Amino acid sequence: MNTELIERIKELKEERNAIIMAHYYQIDEVQAVADYTGDSLGLSRKAAETDAEVIVFCGVDFMAESAAILSPDKTVLLPEIDAGCPMADMVSVDALRQKKAEYPDTTVVCYVNSSAAVKAESDVCCTSSNAVDIVNSIDNDQILFVPDQNLGNYVSQQTDKEVILWEGFCITHHRVKSNSIEKVRELHLDAEVLVHPECRPEVVELADFVGSTAQILKYAHESKADKLIVGTEMGILYQLKEDNPNKEFYILNQGLICQNMKKTSLSNVLKALEDNKYQITVEEEIRVRAKRSLDKMLELSK
Repeated sequence: MNTELIERIKELKEERNAIIMAHYYQIDEVQAVADYTGDSLGLSRKAAETDAEVIVFCGVDFMAESAAILSPDKTVLLPEIDAGCPMADMVSVDALRQKKAEYPDTTVVCYVNSSAAVKAESDVCCTSSNAVDIVNSIDNDQILFVPDQNLGNYVSQQTDKEVILWEGFCITHHRVKSNSIEKVRELHLDAEVLVHPECRPEVVELADFVGSTAQILKYAHESKADKLIVGTEMGILYQLKEDNPNKEFYILNQGLICQNMKKTSLSNVLKALEDNKYQITVEEEIRVRAKRSLDKMLELSK
């Protein structure tokens, strides 16, 4: 690790009253230098609570947008401008409007892994940890769930409501097949398998535990098992090992790498602080409507 670079980042952070937020899927070095690590919405909410004037969001574009939605008075920087989310790109405002016209009485539940514009077009947002509770709290029997069909399917198994699935998915989690679990169980008979609900339904069905990134971390810490096999992006291993030095962790599939999450480097973080790169803003009309969907989620979560 580049000590000189890290020291310079710390200096600039102090000078600019900045805070560094890193998603659990970032590379180890970026997580190590962050003030806070977490999932996307949790980090945005945390950033809004601080008195920092600058938020350096080490993640992908929709995450920085969420921070800008919740902290309009702060400068939000995305260190790597090409860090996007293919799943978020699988739903557009125009396509969503067309689908809403097909189902005029539906309530649109939008996973936070989506653009600010799509959030603005939705009725309520959800996270992977609260999606089931949000859907069950809605006073409508028909739900249009965007954009993740796998998370939507997971929700549909735990509600009596009709859940209309959008044909979107996380290309990283969707890559995992059920035979991956069968193979690792043969190698590690005493291990527990923990997966993210963005995985395919047949993968979710075979797991010992299904939950969001934060829920996987909590479960792994509390589990009596000494070996755990994790079915989510491999960046989570950093925090898992930090929290549980006496346990063994394995990734379910070596393909569980989000290339976009791995684009951010320490050099990017330094450049962001030095040159204000890359500032993320959300048009006020969209920001207000998107925040309404996030606020509705918080209201239903109480």
